[in-house]
Amino acid sequence: MSAAPLTRVTPAASSAFRASAPSATPGPLATSGTDDTLDLHLPAGPTAPLYDATPASPARTDLLGAVADWGPVATVAGVFRLVPVRIDRDLRLITAWMNDPAVAAFWGLSGPSEVTAAHLRAQLDGDGRSVPCLGTLSGVPMSYWEVYRADLDPLARHYPARPHDTGLHVLIGGVTDRGHGIGTALLRAVSDLVLDNRPRCDRVIAEPDVGNVPSVAAFLGAGFRLAAEVELPDKRAALMVRDRSLRDVL
Repeated sequence: MSAAPLTRVTPAASSAFRASAPSATPGPLATSGTDDTLDLHLPAGPTAPLYDATPASPARTDLLGAVADWGPVATVAGVFRLVPVRIDRDLRLITAWMNDPAVAAFWGLSGPSEVTAAHLRAQLDGDGRSVPCLGTLSGVPMSYWEVYRADLDPLARHYPARPHDTGLHVLIGGVTDRGHGIGTALLRAVSDLVLDNRPRCDRVIAEPDVGNVPSVAAFLGAGFRLAAEVELPDKRAALMVRDRSLRDVL
């Protein structure tokens, strides 16, 4: 797949890039699921909530370099931004996404809101090695992301990790956002954000289920390469790697 154009924009300029969001909203991307991630979408329009990156309270330092300060960036799908999760604001939406059967098949977090809340709190109350975020297009939440230190994660026991390897989990919320290249464009945008904002990180890592063919294809289209297949406790994963040294080649 060809690379999606990516342009950094300032908040003041973002309105010039604003585009109507697709009609529905989470993980990487297809009718069956994507990069251990998928999607659900909120309708765009006067009643659609707009999200900003202002935290409910001063953000504690994370181990990823203040993800809240990344972006926004303009993509072919619209202006995209990672917005750190606030449970009081976002739990209902993320719970709905997790109960989409296509998402649940790969995330395993279906059930009442307490299940999702426990998953989010484990990260929000942790040491900052994983930051859960909503992905917004033109201010409308349409995906869920986890940006994490792969080198500090249990995943590091299963592949030759390097210091500052940074991992991605993604879920595209809206069915209409899957299978149209949106996930691929956003995977490239977010991995570019990682490489731009984490100069000590040479590789962005992902580990979708090998059976999640649309997700693997989305990563390949976003400039990742298939490095290996690895046995994890809960799945056989495709180890996807985007190398800083190859970012302008793939």
